[in-house]
Amino acid sequence: MDEEQPLTSGALHALDEGIDGALRPKSLGEFIGQKRVCDQLSLVLEAAKQRGSAADHILLSGPPGLGKTTLAYIVATEMDAPLRITSGPTLQRAGDLAAILSTLTEGEILFVDEIHRMSRPAEEMLYLAMEDFRVDIIVGKGAGAASIPLAIPKFTLIGATTRAGLLPSPLRDRFGFTALLDFYDAAELTRVLFRSAKLLQLEISIDSINEIAGRSRGTPRIANRLLRRVRDYAQVHGGSGKNIQKGSISVAQVEAALELYEVDQLGLDRLDRSILRALVERFNGGPVGISTLALTVGEEVETVEAVCEPFLVRTGLLLRTPRGRLATEAGWRHLGLTPPESLNLFTGGEFASNPLEP
Repeated sequence: MDEEQPLTSGALHALDEGIDGALRPKSLGEFIGQKRVCDQLSLVLEAAKQRGSAADHILLSGPPGLGKTTLAYIVATEMDAPLRITSGPTLQRAGDLAAILSTLTEGEILFVDEIHRMSRPAEEMLYLAMEDFRVDIIVGKGAGAASIPLAIPKFTLIGATTRAGLLPSPLRDRFGFTALLDFYDAAELTRVLFRSAKLLQLEISIDSINEIAGRSRGTPRIANRLLRRVRDYAQVHGGSGKNIQKGSISVAQVEAALELYEVDQLGLDRLDRSILRALVERFNGGPVGISTLALTVGEEVETVEAVCEPFLVRTGLLLRTPRGRLATEAGWRHLGLTPPESLNLFTGGEFASNPLEP
């Protein structure tokens, strides 16, 4: 790491107050990973700037923590335009959206996070605003009600969603550019962590960075969060107090910190392991329904299905089948257990060929 002047305690406090904003890249050139998306987005924005017009509407989809909000900030910076931020759950009435659209300025960026959670009336108003840059305001009630068209300045809508399949086709088709963000590989996460460590003025070895990257589930947000928790541990237990940036964070400190926060070598946390252990120990590896599994670990079905299960499936520790969830051989071995010999009935080929299937 490059040597820099250590931050004062006041500066460290100020940085921590806006830690997420401080670690966000400010331009496409600084943005690490998602190269194809960045190249495509750069072309869209550069063409719009050369025309002197607002950029096409942009839809960013992908799992949480991959940089959708960061890209929205970058688009506003690249276009030198103000950014208005809202979220789908807050837009439950058409009037809520009309109040925002009617106050936009020319070229402004409107960022709607979790856009798939907008109400249907707000969606229908958004169709017209995206295509014709106008909204229809209803005045009066009953037979005396009248629709008054209101022109709005040309703007760029950026929608972010973790569940693109829930977007209605009429809304999805109105976006001029759609980007699907992928999980990061270890090399990209290493670069993200080195950049964050430099901004935090932490001295940390490549081995320590690699250890954090390997437990970050392919997600920059998680990587940065773990880095801050490692920093906290090294600050408290490393004997350097507030001046931790003067000392190097060792692999042993990283391992001790992540053990304290119950993050294992694959990045599984306590809830992930509870689900896997319940599946193996209570149900002999499955199959078991998601509702029963969630009840066993004391969590909501939505939490297990949306937060934990995707990573367990992606790492090959769990299978989703028509009959329920199954622990794979890798899942058994990750818990230090020996899988039963009958396990190959469920994991070797098509599930329908299982001789236990009716």
